[in-house]
Amino acid sequence: MCRSFGHAGFAGYYLRLAGYVSKHKIFNVLTQCYCRVFSLCFLRRGYSNLINKMEYPIARKDFSYVDKFHGVELFDVYRWLEDPNADETQIFIEKQNKISRKFIEEGSDRYRIEKKLTKLWNYPKYSCPTKHGDYYYFYVNTGLQNHNVLFQQKHLVDEPKVFLDPNTWSEDGTIALSQKSFSEDGTYMAYGISENGSDWLKIKIRNVISGGDLKETLEKVKFSEISWTLDNKGFFYAKYDQDESADGAEVKQNENQKLYYHYVGNQQNEDILVAEFPEEPSWRIQAVVSDCGRYLVMPIVKGCRDNLLYYIDLNESDKIQSGLNVIKVIDKFEYDYEYITNIGPKMYFRTNKNSPNYRIVIIDLENPGEENWETIIPEQESDVLDWGKCVDSDKLLLCYMQDVKSVLQANCIKTGKLVKKFSLDIGTVVAVSGKKKYSEIFFNFSSFLNPGTIYQYDFGLPNKDLQIFREIKLQLDGFSQYDYEIKQIFYNSKDGTKIPMFIIRKKGEVISPQPCLLYGYGGFNISLQPSFSATGLMFMDTFDGILAYPNLRGGGEYGEKWHNAGRLLNKQNVFDDFQASAEYLINNKYTTRDRLVIQGGSNGGLLVGACINQRPDLFGAAVAQVGVMDMLRFHKFTIGHAWCSDYGDPIEKEHFENLLKYSPLHNVHFPNKKCEQYPSTLILTADHDDRVSPLHSLKFVAALQDAVRNSAQENPILLRVYSKAGHGAGKPTSKRIEESADILTFLRKTINVDVVNL
Repeated sequence: MCRSFGHAGFAGYYLRLAGYVSKHKIFNVLTQCYCRVFSLCFLRRGYSNLINKMEYPIARKDFSYVDKFHGVELFDVYRWLEDPNADETQIFIEKQNKISRKFIEEGSDRYRIEKKLTKLWNYPKYSCPTKHGDYYYFYVNTGLQNHNVLFQQKHLVDEPKVFLDPNTWSEDGTIALSQKSFSEDGTYMAYGISENGSDWLKIKIRNVISGGDLKETLEKVKFSEISWTLDNKGFFYAKYDQDESADGAEVKQNENQKLYYHYVGNQQNEDILVAEFPEEPSWRIQAVVSDCGRYLVMPIVKGCRDNLLYYIDLNESDKIQSGLNVIKVIDKFEYDYEYITNIGPKMYFRTNKNSPNYRIVIIDLENPGEENWETIIPEQESDVLDWGKCVDSDKLLLCYMQDVKSVLQANCIKTGKLVKKFSLDIGTVVAVSGKKKYSEIFFNFSSFLNPGTIYQYDFGLPNKDLQIFREIKLQLDGFSQYDYEIKQIFYNSKDGTKIPMFIIRKKGEVISPQPCLLYGYGGFNISLQPSFSATGLMFMDTFDGILAYPNLRGGGEYGEKWHNAGRLLNKQNVFDDFQASAEYLINNKYTTRDRLVIQGGSNGGLLVGACINQRPDLFGAAVAQVGVMDMLRFHKFTIGHAWCSDYGDPIEKEHFENLLKYSPLHNVHFPNKKCEQYPSTLILTADHDDRVSPLHSLKFVAALQDAVRNSAQENPILLRVYSKAGHGAGKPTSKRIEESADILTFLRKTINVDVVNL
């Protein structure tokens, strides 16, 4: 599903004056209040003419498209926008981009914000070192490189050298490294290349010794693991028999994935078909070779939760070949089973079977019946087991979520008893490296104010404390994370459920209310944990704003019960939670309606779309990125059918009725009064998004603009479609800065903010 501006003139002068006299409290308060009123009037007057003169493109209505759902007939008048290659669609996009660019780029605001944002973004970034064979590997970005560069070093104290630099693949950064996997001995690295942000990959193989690539290229790869056999001869991967034209701009469903084995040195047409399920075209085949090398563990998924569990005994044959026996262990889509490690036939899985907060069980493949399962790490009552990893031969490295904050510990693989607990601040373990055969681990810890601290620990040296291996530090003059505070509060949703929310703001005396950026997601068991955002920091520093991150139901912050409370027929709870968070912020004087902006992407884009329909009075502005907006046809495009696990299938009557109630496209309203108008809305998508097709955003904005054309609407409703970009993964730094600058500029021009530091 998952990776700016300022205004010149008198207003700017008075804002600088307010900052200059900040030592004089009373005068400063009066000056800032005056500046807010003056600046708002000046800016609103300056931009209102542009808004009033704005003429939205007229999207043709085609009433020949009529869908019948359970006796209900619905016109789909903008279905022609589902064809991305049609001239009419391209003209519509060009017209939308023209007016959105004009609004965002007019004046000096965007240039100034983009300049500061670029400076903020320009700091060295590092990943955790990982060991493969004789070498350590880690990523480095010097600051503004479009993509991270993979470095290699023999020892951690050696001077590293460049091993792979994706920045050399394209001038504009639109070709990216998507994934990588080393052979067991570290001789080869198979890696996936993505173009224009698409989920489609091409796999190439690099010889570690020579540094050169082998002759073969594997194509039509999507949603696939790269899993090497321990003999280093090849790897398993999954691909689709897709049309040659598939490049990420198409909308055709992804069906009939097949699992293949590739021998190093062969061409793709020689690859061995290992498994396929033609009777189940929506299934996706994951595959991982067990730590011992004997078993190919195959979790089979069709949605975004629950999996079957199959495996192949690779000792059945001297070589990998078609027709190997696929053995079923779990044959119903009911729960999650995630492979961690194994000791012989005894396999360790993280599961939510009878444990909504997850536990680790041992399943003996020789006696796989549930009555023979052994719980080695029991479910905890309140903390959620986020992931588990085997390190140092006999340790289970476990990461829990405790009220949305990471807790990291190590337990004995044989007894399950606690061995080591790591002391962490409020934040998230965002990445970890370590293997069963190595005693050394690294992990990256981040938070809302910390871009990353990489820690090192060696279980072979138990008397040595956890060490800071590398700190990632911003290069912005005058910034200190200690000038800000992070507070977690719990507020009541509509039905009385307590919802956690992080609020980040500057310390000390503040003049309330402040501009507030409220970000939400709420779906697919994905947890919105503390993470660093340059855009969020820019919002706080430049607009004297605050950030708010509510942990809505539908996510995984409190286990499967939390997820279930916000999916399928309970999806309205997610929107209620988000709206209640906005009301809490307003009622407790953190912000006001005209200073409150909501933002979300993908499923979070759906969240924003639904909420501006349901409560347009509650928000000053809204930013919906790559959102799912047509809830009656989402399942018909690319991988959309997998989302039925969270949204429900429109083919089923009860789900259709539920989806129709909140589908953004189908609940657009005509604002009869100014108080009913939509907030200023910016809808963002990309032409090569083959996760959530841009058709969702195109149809939604066409409906919105048509509804407000002759209404009381004064706030702008804009669409920005980025070219040679996708859902988010692999997006180059230049495009990330461009998008963030567009968002911040839009907010500067549409909500009540003061520029205090630009």
